[in-house]
Amino acid sequence: MSRSDPLIDAFLDDLWSTKGLSDNTLSAYRSDLCHFEHYLRQQGLTLLAVSQTEVRGYLAFRLEQDFARSSSARLMSSLRRFYAYLLHKQQIATDPMALIESPQLSRQLPDSLSESQVSRLLAEPDVDDPLERRDKAMLELLYATGLRVSELVGLTMEQLSLRQGLVRIVGKGGKERLVPLGELAVAEVEAYLTEARQILLGYKQSDVLFPSRRGQMMTRQTFWHRIKRYALRAGIETELSPHTLRHAFATHLLNHGADLRVVQLLLGHSDLSTTQIYTHVARARLQALHEQYHPRA
Repeated sequence: MSRSDPLIDAFLDDLWSTKGLSDNTLSAYRSDLCHFEHYLRQQGLTLLAVSQTEVRGYLAFRLEQDFARSSSARLMSSLRRFYAYLLHKQQIATDPMALIESPQLSRQLPDSLSESQVSRLLAEPDVDDPLERRDKAMLELLYATGLRVSELVGLTMEQLSLRQGLVRIVGKGGKERLVPLGELAVAEVEAYLTEARQILLGYKQSDVLFPSRRGQMMTRQTFWHRIKRYALRAGIETELSPHTLRHAFATHLLNHGADLRVVQLLLGHSDLSTTQIYTHVARARLQALHEQYHPRA
């Protein structure tokens, strides 16, 4: 599976040019389709010689191999888009995915942090250290805006307007959105720009807003590991993910009365149903508070 089938390459090129999908999303599609192509090859078949029977056989094979239901759901999405593309290009006569249903997924509540935990996390970086001053600004900005970590580390100077208190984000599918920063985030980013950024850059010119120790754009994995280190120092035992502060941002907004559609716009969700899972989070927190404090709960 070291080389992709030309059909897969053509499909991914089409997605990249027409949908503007991220490298991570395209990589996930490639992985799903290459594994499926490898399975077909072992059956003496090709991607163009597939019926519902082969697709169902592959799903049964994955079930036997104990693949997660969520990964099978993603696979189904990959196969649906791929075979819709082939049908549109008239490379197949019928769509083998037409009558196949995706596995039902339980709605899992995203991991989040309480407001006190967020406060402890944000207070942890040592602002006298240039790297930690940078991290402090990044954490404040992340919690203030609900950005994806990939959006945060990819920020450039031209996307930021401290005077207006806004950051311009190009999210999934190339969609732009303007997100307000808030006074605390603006103050922390200003302090970082004044005290630390040029030190990290070695006083060289760069458009990267939050450069690494080497003066280059940081990877999201690096920043995630730094978040976990601050959480450990702050005594936070909650399991963290790269999106933990994004989830906290949405949950805390809803807990304080924000409109769901406003949260949808701020998060950059194209579909309101994606945002609605946070109403379950907020409702669960409110129910827990009621049970804890109401005398007749």
